This record gives sequence, C-alpha cells and structure tokens, in this order.
Amino acid sequence: MPGRPSSTFALGTVRRAAIAAAAALFLVGPGTVFAQTELIVYTAADRGELGRFKAAFEYDNKDIRIRWVRDLAERIVERLIAEKAAPKADVVWGVAATSLLRLAGEGHFQPYAAKGLKGLDVGLRGKGDPPVWIGQRAWVGAICFNTAAAKKDGLAPPKSWHDLLDPTFKGKIVMPDPASTRTGFLAVSAWIQLWGEAAAWAFMDRLHENVAIYTRSGGKPCRLVLRNGYRAGLSFTYMALRLKAEADGIDIIAPEEGVGWDLEATAIMRGTTKLDAARKLVDWSIGGRAARIYARRHGVFAGGEAAKPPRVFPKDMRRHMIKNDFAWAAANRLRIIAEWRRRYGGKVEPGGWRNGKEGR
Repeated sequence: MPGRPSSTFALGTVRRAAIAAAAALFLVGPGTVFAQTELIVYTAADRGELGRFKAAFEYDNKDIRIRWVRDLAERIVERLIAEKAAPKADVVWGVAATSLLRLAGEGHFQPYAAKGLKGLDVGLRGKGDPPVWIGQRAWVGAICFNTAAAKKDGLAPPKSWHDLLDPTFKGKIVMPDPASTRTGFLAVSAWIQLWGEAAAWAFMDRLHENVAIYTRSGGKPCRLVLRNGYRAGLSFTYMALRLKAEADGIDIIAPEEGVGWDLEATAIMRGTTKLDAARKLVDWSIGGRAARIYARRHGVFAGGEAAKPPRVFPKDMRRHMIKNDFAWAAANRLRIIAEWRRRYGGKVEPGGWRNGKEGR
C-alpha cells in the first residue's frame, strides 16, 4: 500500500512534535509550569565545566534551557561566518576575545549593556558603549615546571623566558603548537609584543633547539611534564592548577618579562529571536554564581567581588600579564602562524586535535 509509509512518517512527526512541546514545559512545583526557552549556545569552554555552568544557570533561570554546541574556537568562527545569513546560534559563550573581535567587526553581534557592566574591569570588555562582547575570565599563559624532577638534573626554576635557552634544557621543554592552539599563540604573541618581531623570532629560533615537541593541545604540556619526564611545559594557569592539585612538585611560573593572555568572552548573536533569554545568560555570566565557578581554576575573572581565586594561584599574576593588544593579535594571527609553521613545524606532534578535553 503506497500511502502507508508517508502516513506512518507523518504520525511519527506529529508524535515527535508533541514530545518536543511537552519537553518545553518545566514543572517547578505543584500547579506551577513554565514554558522553557531553549538557547543554542556555541562554546569552546572546557567540556568538564559545561554541565556545572548549565545546572547553575538553569537553577537561577528555570524558564530557560541551554543547549551547548561545543567546538574549537576557530571552528566556531568558521561556522558563524558560514551561517551569517541565517544564524543558528543565539549566543557565543566561552570563546576567545581575539576570535570574537574579527566577528564583531563583521557585524555578527549586537551590543548589550549587561547588568553589572559598570563594575567590570575595562580590560574585560569590548570597546563601545554598550560593548558587543563581554569577557568572563582570563586564561593566562604560564610555565608548568616539575621542580622535584628538575632538582635531579640540576635545573633551577626559570625566572626569565631566556632561562629556557640554557643548553641544560635541551629536549626537556614542551610547548603548544600556536597553529593548533590559542595557548601556543598566547606565548608567541606575547614575545612579539614584548620584544618586537626581530628579537622575538631570534628568541624562538634558540628556544626551538631545546623544545622536544610542539603539542596540538594547550593543556598537554603540563601533563607531559608531570608524567613523561619533561621539565618545563609552556601552557596556561587553568591546567597548571589542575595538575598542581593532583601532584606535588609541579610549580606554576610566570616569567618576569610577562605572559600572554586572552579572555573567554560572550556575545549575543545579531538577529536572535530569543533576545530576553540571551541577555539573561550574559547578565548571569558576569554575576556572583558564575564567578564562584570561574574561581575554581582561574585567578582573573568577572564578578570578582563574589569569589576569590584559588589559594595556590600566583598572587602577583596580574602584574605579570602583558598589556595585550587584542586587535593587533587578531589582525596579525594568521601571518604570524604561517611564519612560525615555516620555521618550526617539523617538531609538531603528528595527528590532530582529538577529543577537546584539554583544548585551547
């Protein structure tokens, strides 16, 4: 009977629609039902944290449900560019500010003066009044150093970036590939901004002699320092704090010249039909409950009055954060990466970025 398959399909479609409609209602108490708005949120934030953020936000906003769509920051940028004529996301969240700058200039986001904006450090927001993006927390470059193991080699903890050029570090340093990770680019961008291009490339030429491998994950150098016999891993403080909590002997070092950093930021997509819900998520992102989650592994974050950074976070880390020119970094990133890859790409680990657990 030729008509039956299409009828069955239509019935199934009706049933699925009914289930979806029922799922959009949320019972919070006897006789109280809220219609839920689903926010589609593109994010590059750590996978392990997303469940915590979702649960906390939805507890405070019972009429909204978050659906995370997680990917690498660069893939999110590519996806948003491809979808510009018909955006599918309502909000981007936990994506590098240097990535959002490019999109902001192309009109992807709409400005919003979030609640709590006046109390936000000017370094944690985009330009404009109101801004088109707002920073949530900084991820800051650092060196994971295996102090306990280094003592056996007679290696002293580096105070300066140039200490890593000592021949005794040969084969004992690991660093993220800046073409694959934002963390690797943080370091390269910082060196160029600190010393100028000629001196920075000269430094990297010598550092390359001591680097054993360039990883495709920003957090992996810390794990290699802990478990695979390397002594210094260029990474970021979030991962360093995780490793320090797991094992003694791992120190978090910020060289005296300064370290690179970037912001995880959020912005509302232009044209979203869920503007009220999107604004609530942005407001919440710089409020007290979010700050307490940020503070578990970050020392610089929005809503800082509501939470304190981890006890082992370097107290003077803010002083070590360079005066970062986000616009310059965004404009020059592809050119710098191409030159870096030409010079040093032969030591990048084979394969691709796999599961995103460490990412960045």
